[in-house]
Amino acid sequence: MKLCETAYGSVIGRVESAAQAAGRPGQVRLLAVSKTKPAGAIRTLAAAGQRAFGENYVQEALAKQRDLADLPLEWHMIGPLQSNKCPEVARHFDWLQSLDRHRLVPLLARHRPAARGPLQVLVQVNIDDEASKSGCAPADAAALADAVAAHSGLRLRGLMAIPAPAPDPARRRDAFRRMRALFDALRTSHPHADTLSMGMSDDFELAIAEGATMVRVGTALFGKRDPAAADPQA
Repeated sequence: MKLCETAYGSVIGRVESAAQAAGRPGQVRLLAVSKTKPAGAIRTLAAAGQRAFGENYVQEALAKQRDLADLPLEWHMIGPLQSNKCPEVARHFDWLQSLDRHRLVPLLARHRPAARGPLQVLVQVNIDDEASKSGCAPADAAALADAVAAHSGLRLRGLMAIPAPAPDPARRRDAFRRMRALFDALRTSHPHADTLSMGMSDDFELAIAEGATMVRVGTALFGKRDPAAADPQA
């Protein structure tokens, strides 16, 4: 697991350098995307100081949570959420970054245990209108955010996006800028919103330059994933 520790130190250094260059030192969080990776790899990063981990598949994540119950970790659901999985996400996750439709809001609020405090929620925006991506339309983000904020069992934290993987950095920069504009607009009505989650392994420094406060990094930390390692419907 030494390679994982080395990669973690490199990524942390790059995040901090990018945040410093953007004039926001110490203000960008790293979410380690651990989907399809074993609990042992998460334990290694946790020993190096990483606390927040992102998972796409509910059942896979629950198994890891059981294996790592001795660690004070923060679990983020970042994959598309089916309505039948809302109870488990509400009960067992700290954050949901992929809220994309109104009908999930009351389900999440209903099943959130009061003892755990509010579920931290990001509204996912399909910023490039990709048919293959989850997320609400940019024009619908404000109303969905309002719906989240209306429930005491949920806490609106901001927005999340996965821009189209364009090879041209200028196109990605444009998507990040549009997300920043949406985030700034959201904060006029929800000033407590503090999180703009965007940027992954191949573009997180660009995302930080354009305003990301959280970046989701998997491959740069854990190496390439085996797409067959987890059931995408789990």
